[in-house]
Amino acid sequence: MGGGGSTSRRVTFEADENENITVVKGVRLSDSVIDRMKEPSSPSGRPQSQHRSASGAVNDEELKKRIAEELALERARRDSEAQKRRLKQEQMYVRDEFGKLLERERISSNEHLTRAILRERAATEEERQKAQRFAKQLEEKDRELKKHDAYYKEQLARLEERSAQFYKVTTEQYQKAADEVSARFK
Repeated sequence: MGGGGSTSRRVTFEADENENITVVKGVRLSDSVIDRMKEPSSPSGRPQSQHRSASGAVNDEELKKRIAEELALERARRDSEAQKRRLKQEQMYVRDEFGKLLERERISSNEHLTRAILRERAATEEERQKAQRFAKQLEEKDRELKKHDAYYKEQLARLEERSAQFYKVTTEQYQKAADEVSARFK
């Protein structure tokens, strides 16, 4: 009854008073099985078709219609299930592909972010080194200015000292000349 392994199931159909057949749902039957079921074995081994009446033929037609309907419903159900499985597989595939795409995008954005961070760190380091160079240059200029300041203060002190000596000498000479002129013209 189906795939590779055959399991033995016995399905019996019995006719009720009105020659109606009870249909069991969920059981798939091949056409040959249906034909065999239409001709149930009797104790004498004769086919029942000899005992059938006109109502039996109508019931056979009804049975064929019911079985055909059941088979069509079963096929539709199987097709629907197969379509659902395919849809689920396609959804899983799309989900997987979307997940892979998101992962690639995340990795790419992380790489871009990492590169941007590294660029910023490099720029910050460069700015820090530049600031250190400028600080050293500023310290050097400051030392130079202090050196010049000390030199000029020293020069100023020398000039003031010379000026004081010159003033003293000039004052002494003036006093001496004034004394000489006063002594001569008394």
